[in-house]
Amino acid sequence: MTASSARFIALIPAAGGGSRADLGLPKQYADIGGRSMLDRTLDAFRASPLIDAVYVVLAPDDRRFDLATEEVRPLYVGGASRRDSVLAGLNAIAGSYGPNDWVLVHDAARPGITTALIADLIDACRDDAVGGLLALPVADTLKRASGQGDEARVGATLPRDGLWAAQTPQMFRLDLLRRAYAAAPDATDEAGAVEAMGHAPRLVPGSQRNFKLTWREDFALARHLFANE
Repeated sequence: MTASSARFIALIPAAGGGSRADLGLPKQYADIGGRSMLDRTLDAFRASPLIDAVYVVLAPDDRRFDLATEEVRPLYVGGASRRDSVLAGLNAIAGSYGPNDWVLVHDAARPGITTALIADLIDACRDDAVGGLLALPVADTLKRASGQGDEARVGATLPRDGLWAAQTPQMFRLDLLRRAYAAAPDATDEAGAVEAMGHAPRLVPGSQRNFKLTWREDFALARHLFANE
């Protein structure tokens, strides 16, 4: 399969409980302006003419998901961690796609993703030997803590030169990503698993609006964002 004929598949892990947000339900189903966060996250992928299919990785006992369409397909194979869910999703779709097809893994908790950002990532990486991810150069001063919780103090100030904050989607070929995750049980994202194999993923500038909703106050910010669109 040539680079020009490779397909682009979106894989959205959405099997977690979102306990840090403390919302009383899995955070992917939290309301943001009358629609669930997951529904809003899917908008850009459903609208993108570059995406051939969208798969959502769900917990086996998920009974809330109601967004299945011809374009959006649920996979009830989610695991205990994000890495487990992504690898299970990759294994579930492997029989339907070629090893050189591209998979764009995107956090369900990033509803600010846009079709333009998806296009930027694909344009930058479709001919790349490795693949890459959306990311932003770190602007804040970074502190390493000494101690935890209420006892935390600054242990060191870290230089931020050359540091980027990883976002998603992260885009890699199906076979490479399966092999990378299978060999990296402690990986927290796709790029990290691929890096562990000795590769250097491409960094593609992302956007502040593509932030990850983790804490309760993040949802208030997201509601404000979508209220003005």
